[in-house]
Amino acid sequence: MHHPTLMKNYGPPAFDAVRGEGVYLYDSIGKRYLDFGSGIAVTSVGHSHPKWVKAVQDQAATLSHCSNLYGIPGQQKLADRLVQKAGPGRVLFCNSGAESNDALIKLARLHGRNLSGGEEAKRYSVVAAEDAFHGRTFGGMAATPQEKIQGGFRPMLAGFKFGQLNNIESFDKLVDDTVAAVFIESIQGEGGIFPAEDSFLQELRALCTERGALLMLDEVQCGIGRSGHFFAFEKSGVKPDAIGMAKGLGAGFPIGAIWAAEPYAELFQPGSHGTTFGGNPLACAAANATLDIIEEDSLLEHITANSKIWHAALQGLVEQYPQHIASMRGVGYMVGLALHADSSAVTTAARDKGLLIVPAGHNTIRLLPALTATLEELAAGTRILGKVFAELSA
Repeated sequence: MHHPTLMKNYGPPAFDAVRGEGVYLYDSIGKRYLDFGSGIAVTSVGHSHPKWVKAVQDQAATLSHCSNLYGIPGQQKLADRLVQKAGPGRVLFCNSGAESNDALIKLARLHGRNLSGGEEAKRYSVVAAEDAFHGRTFGGMAATPQEKIQGGFRPMLAGFKFGQLNNIESFDKLVDDTVAAVFIESIQGEGGIFPAEDSFLQELRALCTERGALLMLDEVQCGIGRSGHFFAFEKSGVKPDAIGMAKGLGAGFPIGAIWAAEPYAELFQPGSHGTTFGGNPLACAAANATLDIIEEDSLLEHITANSKIWHAALQGLVEQYPQHIASMRGVGYMVGLALHADSSAVTTAARDKGLLIVPAGHNTIRLLPALTATLEELAAGTRILGKVFAELSA
């Protein structure tokens, strides 16, 4: 049931979570769950990783917050590291994925004004994708063409059009002289785990270059190593103009960021954007520790090797239970099983058996284990799912 002093914007909680360790989450009566939700792709290095905990504790004992009126060494270090991974440009820090995406929309507006010789109302549109999810702020909602997100909050922010993911002809028709940017997720998460195909990203890059529009990629859920690359788009070889990040970047501590390539990094000037908490010392300590763990423990290679074996096992479930599972989609440690019926029954049955998974669009269940998950832990999750589908078949 709902807690009496909490608003009802979430459903009643399944249990009270009180402790986490690695890929496991524990409830208030001591039951242990294999956590393949990871706080919706957040606890990227697992719960309470010792290196992460020490970094946060040490920073909390030194300086937890100061404003961006002052230089923050940990923030500068983190920006340097993200630029190293994304390419020449600059970074702006915030607190969440929705804020990252709002900042990208503002960047697009500034770019459009430049293209229009200073006219703000001439070239300001953004082309996003059907089934997208870019957050619940007014900017994020406007870029998210889903009734469950927009319903009750109209009128939306103007200037958004929607093409079909992996259909370049659809985007070609929409990117006209009113468009400042194209904005898509490298892998749609909430929409049902739909990766953008390499060829589509390459064609989209060429289209944006030809028409002067920014190519902005939302890596909030699929980035920070989840695909087996630091950024999920890397496999395609494209170079976007701007990237949104959050979730796994802080591995449990709220932080978001955008990277913009030169010369677009110059679009934000003093007074054009800001945030009180964005990139504060504590958040950046958590994010720098997260990157340390990813690099020192070779987690990208770990994911690439393990996911091949894990995906094969999951495909085995698809073949064994075709009456329940339509298909498997995904990359690395971001996988969706598309079901023939509503996913809620499977989500509940898996939880009862000690596996936490997350529903997504198109009757899909999301599997988002910590990047540290071992082959044995992945196999344990697959076994639980097998038992769920076996019981449903019986």
